[in-house]
Amino acid sequence: QVQLVESGGGSVQPGGSLRLSCVASGLILSDYGIGWFRQAPGQEREGVIAMHKDGTRYYSNSVKGRFTISRDDGANTVYLQMNSLKPEDTAVYYCATGWPKIPLYPAEYDYWGQGTQVTVSS
Repeated sequence: QVQLVESGGGSVQPGGSLRLSCVASGLILSDYGIGWFRQAPGQEREGVIAMHKDGTRYYSNSVKGRFTISRDDGANTVYLQMNSLKPEDTAVYYCATGWPKIPLYPAEYDYWGQGTQVTVSS
């Protein structure tokens, strides 16, 4: 059974940093594309950052230069490093895997974690 478990969310002041983790079981992350998505209250889920299994990265314009994605194959874990956080980054963050043709499009992904809350506020 495939399971993705996110952790690392929390509350942080504007300008701060957080690192989210997504641990996978039941599949090998390096065989899949990986995406991080977020959903704020009343808004649609949006793609934040994604990585093809060959390591190619894709970024939403809203996070380019501030967020990075990395993968630890030994730990079967993907990370989302978020720097220079802004109040508009507040959302529930999800990791997902699949073989997306459009890397930042949520419908392209097959497996999802349960999400972790990130709140950016002073």
